[in-house]
Amino acid sequence: MAMIGILGGTFDPVHFGHLRPALEIQQYLRLQEVRLVPCRIPPHRPQPLASASQRVAMLEAAIRHHPVFRIDTRELERDGPSWTLDTLVSLRKELGGQGVCLLLGMDAFRGLSTWHRWHELLDYCHMVVMTRPGTVLPDQGELADFIGLHRVLDAAALEQHATGLLLFHPVSQLEISGTTIREQLAARQDPGFLLPDPVLDIIYKEGLYATGNEHEE
Repeated sequence: MAMIGILGGTFDPVHFGHLRPALEIQQYLRLQEVRLVPCRIPPHRPQPLASASQRVAMLEAAIRHHPVFRIDTRELERDGPSWTLDTLVSLRKELGGQGVCLLLGMDAFRGLSTWHRWHELLDYCHMVVMTRPGTVLPDQGELADFIGLHRVLDAAALEQHATGLLLFHPVSQLEISGTTIREQLAARQDPGFLLPDPVLDIIYKEGLYATGNEHEE
């Protein structure tokens, strides 16, 4: 069964810490595509500094030469908080029985119990958690119970079902954050090699994250 991956976030801006792990999971699971889903109103973090159109433009620039990635703007087009569950319900109506893998970093997974109706997420997808090598998983509490109920060790198991399974897989975990990039830009430092050059070109052209300062050649 062909599967697709879903990676949500503010992408403010998109950087290699988003893209490289997602590409590794795509190749490992042989996903048909990975959809990048920029959120409109993040429930658990501050509102993005860049506009929706600017964030989409940066995503387009980042993936231009990587056709396995696709931008999905449904959260930008929906009113209210960008609940992941609503996105998955919408995707399931669109995709029918096709397998959907929600891609999460380990930090996001550790906060899963704060998500809107989080116990229902696996009714609509598999969950693939991108981990650092040697990551220690929760061994008590709600998340430990969740892991015990849903975890599989074999990636092939995901292809046998459309929903309901949880897989952990180590990836090249790049210690890059949008916050760090924005702080560097505001301080007139060069964030090169943390994000794709075409994305950085848009940031400089639009004067993003620079607190009004123009980029100097």
